[in-house]
Amino acid sequence: MQKNLFTKWFSICASIILASILVLGLILLAFATRYFKMDKLKVLSRYANQAAALTVLDYQSYDYQYVNQNTIYTGFSILGEAIEATIFLTDSTGKTLVCTDKTEECPHVQYLVPEGILAQAQQGKYQETGKLGGIYKNSMYTVGVPIPAQDGQTAGYVFVSSSAEALTFFLIEIFNMFAISSLTIIVIAFIVIYFVTARMVRPLRDMLRATKSFSDGDFSVRVPVQSYDEIGQLAIAFNNMAGSLASLESVRRSFVANVSHELKTPMTTIAGFIDGILDGTIPPEKQDHYLRIVSEEVKRLARLVRSMLNIAKIEAGEMSIKPSDFDINEVVCQVIFSFEQKIDEKKLEIRGLDVDKIMVTADPDLMHQVVYNLMDNAVKFVNEGGYIEATYARKEDMVFTTIRNSGPGIAKEDLSKIFERFYKSDKSRSVDKNGVGLGLHIVRSIVKLHGGEIFVRSEEGEYCEFVFSLPAAPEGTAHPKRKAE
Repeated sequence: MQKNLFTKWFSICASIILASILVLGLILLAFATRYFKMDKLKVLSRYANQAAALTVLDYQSYDYQYVNQNTIYTGFSILGEAIEATIFLTDSTGKTLVCTDKTEECPHVQYLVPEGILAQAQQGKYQETGKLGGIYKNSMYTVGVPIPAQDGQTAGYVFVSSSAEALTFFLIEIFNMFAISSLTIIVIAFIVIYFVTARMVRPLRDMLRATKSFSDGDFSVRVPVQSYDEIGQLAIAFNNMAGSLASLESVRRSFVANVSHELKTPMTTIAGFIDGILDGTIPPEKQDHYLRIVSEEVKRLARLVRSMLNIAKIEAGEMSIKPSDFDINEVVCQVIFSFEQKIDEKKLEIRGLDVDKIMVTADPDLMHQVVYNLMDNAVKFVNEGGYIEATYARKEDMVFTTIRNSGPGIAKEDLSKIFERFYKSDKSRSVDKNGVGLGLHIVRSIVKLHGGEIFVRSEEGEYCEFVFSLPAAPEGTAHPKRKAE
């Protein structure tokens, strides 16, 4: 069964907490054991020294000949009861002389203390946790100290032993306290981790639901931003992506609708006229007229397809430019001459062509298309008897070219949309009947491909002008006589 992110994160955190508590418990028990053992041996050592001192005093009172066992026993019993320990006295061979053990089968009387233990005790102090060389059946804490004789030899030894079972009870108590506190901490930690993990995973679950909505075509879903950490930034980025996808989907649908419309109109016209010619509805004397209309519609379709291919190449990064130094004013002049018939029909005044060479570095063919599209718009929308003007300005390493025409201009609400695909400010298409709304979009794409910018300015009822920039050719070329406004 595949675990989700919540289960994985919760399991990891829970495992870390349990492992940490386990390690902490083991360390605590180890230090507690060591502390208890050292403290116990320290107490036994202190009482062993007191028992040895008591023995030496009694031994001295009898000129180091013997000791009074009753006196020694009484003293040992008092000391032993104080710490719940057994104290016994041996001679130099390890034989027990006095013992506070009141059991019938005292192990100290039945066995001799091994010589190895006596040798260690003779060095000053003997400490162990064990069975005293097999004398005891269970583990005991034992401390042994020597009893010096008058001649400097060792007359005997005092041993103090206490049961090690107390350690077990001590550790059980420590473990119980640790277990209760750990269980409390675990419950609190698990509750906190549960809610923290749920809160952390919630945005991701929201993103998952939103993604499923996106796959169904609904781009309106957004992820709530509850923080500004990495998860919050991811949610913000996700919402921005959703907005971009929604915008892209809107553009796609609009593109499909516009293309369908632009294709449908000329194809309907072409099909209708050709069917009329074939079935005889259109008389022979009018066939040439309608065939010319069909030819114009075919050219319109060709322009649409060519424009769409150019846009696709630019957006795919497949359109390469071949920059060279040339006179942009010469390109403007060539394009204006190609519109000579329409200019004469509207009785237009052409201004701004009498300037020195304006040298730029760009692709001449692509810039011819840019100027042609801008001039085509100018000729279409200029008022009869108006003017078309070209001006230039150089600023630092860029040349700004302005193409202005008099006329109705562009409404303010249309200025921000004028470069969008298939957008036409002339909604009724009463003026621009053959356009497809891709010319200015291609113009902007080509200008940006050269590293330049293009923008539009207009005053309704007065003028409209497009200004685009291109990299200037190296120094030494001609400078413009007039600057663009």
